[in-house]
Amino acid sequence: MQRKHWVPLAVAASVVLTLTTAASANSRTDEHRSAASAAPAPCGFTKAVPADRFKGIPVFDPAAAARPYSATLRTSQGRVTFKALTDKAPCTTFSFRFLAQRGYFDRTHCHRLTTQKIYVLQCGDPTGTGSGGPGYSFNDENLSGATYPAGTVAMANAGPNTNGSQFFFVWKDTKLSPAYTPFGQVTGGMDVLRKIAAGGEDDQNGPGDGFPTLPVDIARVRIAAH
Repeated sequence: MQRKHWVPLAVAASVVLTLTTAASANSRTDEHRSAASAAPAPCGFTKAVPADRFKGIPVFDPAAAARPYSATLRTSQGRVTFKALTDKAPCTTFSFRFLAQRGYFDRTHCHRLTTQKIYVLQCGDPTGTGSGGPGYSFNDENLSGATYPAGTVAMANAGPNTNGSQFFFVWKDTKLSPAYTPFGQVTGGMDVLRKIAAGGEDDQNGPGDGFPTLPVDIARVRIAAH
């Protein structure tokens, strides 16, 4: 796994959001069964590198995946809560819950903020480099007609069907090609996301694209069933 290499509004590294404009482009057996081998379709959970903080590979359970939930991220800038779209993105929401309930996102930070042309805060990499992943990948879903208004929670990726652990919050209406699985909708904490965005970033990846000036440390992610 090579380290990230930034190019204008895109990333050439695994499990990192390849951002493009529209114009250019413990264990609970029901919900969290781990396996060393790949799970069958439709999710395509498959072993992949890197395997940072490896928690196993989910085995998809349709009944468990259908159970609605909300996720709350307790961050150093405030709490952000989103409703998981379990009916529209069951594989993605199943994976997020799998990782969250195993503490995968706890004590990590959001490593990327964009403030020009596209407006997102990217999180979910335990290495904080933009190149980390959970040790597996899985298929895209919910892309037909996908749009990215403020409050959308979507998966970062390095191309088709390369989803892992990294995801992003859209803090302002953003035009992206329909290539990033939308799997959640913010229900609380948009003010927190806007505060983070207003704080700016350091332009390390280019103008309007870098590490958030206001540190966004995730203390823990908690799942609440509906």
